[in-house]
Formats: sequence, C-alpha cells, structure tokens
Amino acid sequence: MDSQTETPEKKRERLRQEELKNNPFGAFNDGVNRAEYGNLADLVGGLGWKGTGTLILILIIGYVIYKLLF
Repeated sequence: MDSQTETPEKKRERLRQEELKNNPFGAFNDGVNRAEYGNLADLVGGLGWKGTGTLILILIIGYVIYKLLF
C-alpha cells in the first residue's frame, strides 16, 4: 500500500500490528493500560465534533432534569 494514500488511523494500526508481531507482551501491556486509564479517548476520538457535542449536550440536559426532579 502506498504510504501517501494511507490514512493516519490505518498507519497507526499497521505500526501497532507490526510491533505486536515483534513484541508479544506488548498486547498485554496495552490491555493493562486500557484497564487502568479507560477508553474515553477512543470514544470521543471516534465520534467527531458533532458526536462529541451531542454527547456533552445530552449529559447537560440529563443533569438539569435530574436536578429539577430531585
């Protein structure tokens, strides 16, 4: 695959897969780090700005409704 037509996401994934082939314990370390720090960056990074804004808006509206009812 030509590196100029490769998206940054695909390039990161390809490099990660190559590293996992060379270092099998890298997958274990990735799992430990994900369990420790969570996957919030993956969630927000995958949504884009519209999805992130919608998520924040839903959280704010939910908080306001909660405060009004309780």
